[in-house]
Amino acid sequence: MDRNFFKNKTILVTGHTGFKGSWMCKLLQMLGANVIGYALDAPTSPSMFDLCHVADGMTSIIGDVRNKELLNEVFQKYKPEIVIHMAAQPIVRESYVNPVYTYETNVMGTVNVLENVRMTPSVKSVVNVTTDKVYKNREWHWGYREDDELNGYDPYSNSKSCSELVTSSYINSFFSERDIAVSTCRAGNVIGGGDFAVDRIIPDCIRAVENNKNIIVRNPYSTRPYQHVLEPVVAYLMIAKKQYDERTLAGCYNVGPSDEDCYTTGELVSLFCDEWERQTDIKPIWENRNEGGPHESNFLKLDCSKIRNTFGWKPVWNVKHAMEKIVEWNMSYLNKGDVTECMEKQVKEYLGNVNI
Repeated sequence: MDRNFFKNKTILVTGHTGFKGSWMCKLLQMLGANVIGYALDAPTSPSMFDLCHVADGMTSIIGDVRNKELLNEVFQKYKPEIVIHMAAQPIVRESYVNPVYTYETNVMGTVNVLENVRMTPSVKSVVNVTTDKVYKNREWHWGYREDDELNGYDPYSNSKSCSELVTSSYINSFFSERDIAVSTCRAGNVIGGGDFAVDRIIPDCIRAVENNKNIIVRNPYSTRPYQHVLEPVVAYLMIAKKQYDERTLAGCYNVGPSDEDCYTTGELVSLFCDEWERQTDIKPIWENRNEGGPHESNFLKLDCSKIRNTFGWKPVWNVKHAMEKIVEWNMSYLNKGDVTECMEKQVKEYLGNVNI
């Protein structure tokens, strides 16, 4: 995939102020794209979006994905060729607290984006980013495939299942006869430097060591497919480009790590502690606080044979290497180093190992 493809392309990224959105926009800027972002203000303080000055290299528009009219103004003004829809309420536990907001954002937000795509002739390629949690989780020990049943349990997961169904309906009803390609991507749990979200395990680890406290792990036995944030971000762009050139390649795609990178939360935290000690000579301690709480799946794994067979895609960084990069970025942040330089260095290193 010729990386020059993205040069001067107008690409709209919803959710650009978030953790994954910040990595996406920085990568697109480095590839020479004309990036338009549409999202609420950065969801955390501090945020990677602000610390790495991501807005400086793009057009950043602050708006709610639930606001169809404002979103329409953006589509009509900038006329994007590619749309990457990442805006979401992304936290499982938050969805139990605010289920209505979660559904409004994740379902009607998708409707609003696709409705504006429908009304904008310039758009040729769309990627709707959902989650591995869209599947009805039967606690299987094998990976879910793209044609398995969709029925997420909690409001967040279920709202993303609904987003998938909305996308399918728009494809069948409006896009099938048009020269426009639309895919959905279901990624596993992403980790990386610059994540400051609440109720996520790596940010919890960083906050604990920053404050000289033990790391509290509420569910150390749940197994998840962990991957560095650049893995799915690059995969989304690969799919966006491939289907732009060949519409028949559009579809639903799992984007996850190799089987050996499905870790329990406790194993992941132990890996973090080991890497932190390697880089700092200080060994953090974590505590098992398995005290229940809202339902969360215990075992979840993806079968990624479709994206491998269709595009020849495969992961580049395993979880151990990803953890090295996470600690590297956060050490730069805690020591008041140049986190933008660190971010760009990691992007270049990653791109040096992929055919993009």
